[in-house]
Amino acid sequence: MATATNQYNPDYAVPPGWILEEELDNLGLSQAEFARQCGFSLKLISEIVSGEAPIDAQTATQFDRVLGGGADIWVRLESTYRLKLAQQAEAQAASDSAKWAKKFPVNELVKRGKIPKPSSAADTVTTVLSFFGVGSVDAWQHKYNTASVAYRHSPSFKSAPQALATWLRLGEIETEQTECPDYDQAAFKQALTQIRALTATTTGEVFTEAQNLCRQSGVALCFTKPFPGIALSGATWWRTPQNPIIQLSARHMTNDHLWFSLFHEAAHILLHSNKQVFIDPIRSQSANSEHEESETESDADKWAQNFLIPRPQWDEFANSFRGDAAEVCQFAQQQGIAPGIIVGRLQRDGHIGWDRLNGLKRKLKWTAPSARDAQD
Repeated sequence: MATATNQYNPDYAVPPGWILEEELDNLGLSQAEFARQCGFSLKLISEIVSGEAPIDAQTATQFDRVLGGGADIWVRLESTYRLKLAQQAEAQAASDSAKWAKKFPVNELVKRGKIPKPSSAADTVTTVLSFFGVGSVDAWQHKYNTASVAYRHSPSFKSAPQALATWLRLGEIETEQTECPDYDQAAFKQALTQIRALTATTTGEVFTEAQNLCRQSGVALCFTKPFPGIALSGATWWRTPQNPIIQLSARHMTNDHLWFSLFHEAAHILLHSNKQVFIDPIRSQSANSEHEESETESDADKWAQNFLIPRPQWDEFANSFRGDAAEVCQFAQQQGIAPGIIVGRLQRDGHIGWDRLNGLKRKLKWTAPSARDAQD
């Protein structure tokens, strides 16, 4: 082996096979002949030259016997090259992780006091992983992006997946602190009957009362302020086989939407599989452009509508409705529910426009930890 090659010690890494190929050219030795002299196959030498196969200690010893110069130089070249590859891969992984973390609503989480403010891009990655309770980006992908977590929603649903996952995680964290007995369907139905009556209540503690009633029947109910980038009214899933979760966004900030969303999500618990996560999008503001819903969503809608206002009573009222606010208030009193629920149903069914009778709805505002009635 030439002296210049023996002394070759660059401060950067190249595949050792490149050095081998250059040395063989200098010696006028073909790869096939070199392979025969070393006792190796031509395929192995070709793979070493291309950088596909590594040079191990035994291979380096054979190279030394044929070329001279010492086996250690080949071992050192191989080690330097593989180390450089590992460093490049690590740097690329760090860059990819930083890009991944930037897709999450980190600033909003900091503003809400849910995470400390990250000090760097690397710290952002660590902070996001800690928030989700996973050890790596791959672990996050496995937990939140696999088909085993099948989000059921309309094809028109446009929430950003990272913002959605963050919103769901906030609900998961909040409900982890809620101690519930095992789910009892009969008790839950009774709780829903009591919550239906609560809809007519105007006190600020009505949502806390609804949470307590759900909790006593084994259902964790939480209200989580939505993020920019998501457009959903609520979600339902089972954190364990014994305890379902209802998470509401109060996105429209009116009582009719919030109450309907609650009963819609309750229907998923009563009617559908406990192995699915149901994500329910914001309702269209136009009856004519209402999206086509899946069968499960349609079933939940019908159940919620009929539970809040039994179909026979609704048909009789809607068919005779003349558009007067007093009619709405009287019918709401007869049903024992909030007038805003009646207005929302009239609007959704196309009996009145979305700009009519909205004064009968109660506006909501966010106060920690839950959505509350707005102060007049």
